[in-house]
Amino acid sequence: MISSRFAVAVHILSLLDINKEGRNTSEYIAGSVNTNPVVIRRTMSLLNKAGLIHSSPGVAGATLARPTNEITLLDVYRAVQAGVQDELFSIHDNPNPQCVVGKNIQSTLEQNFAKAQNAMEQELAGITLKQVTSDLLHEETSS
Repeated sequence: MISSRFAVAVHILSLLDINKEGRNTSEYIAGSVNTNPVVIRRTMSLLNKAGLIHSSPGVAGATLARPTNEITLLDVYRAVQAGVQDELFSIHDNPNPQCVVGKNIQSTLEQNFAKAQNAMEQELAGITLKQVTSDLLHEETSS
């Protein structure tokens, strides 16, 4: 299942883009996300490992490692979901093999869930961080 890490990661990257000239420390970003700086540092570590940001400890903060039109939401999803359950959906364990549904539910759901996962990933691959931040800035000016 997708954790909130994905949304937090997109939030972080959007803030780094919009606040390019500012000091983007984990404390500053945590204030925007409204969470603990430790959560931000963990997420930033994953983004750094994936090559999406450059981060340095202390007051220097973080910056984007690539232009926003070269970072897709799929890149972000994969960065923060690495090491976490990869599937969008999970299947329950040990259904009753004596039941007509129980004996076939896992294989049936696996096929359909794989299709849904693929569709979601294709959609995320088509959305760039530049589009997200453009939408955010448009919302700000129209509010």
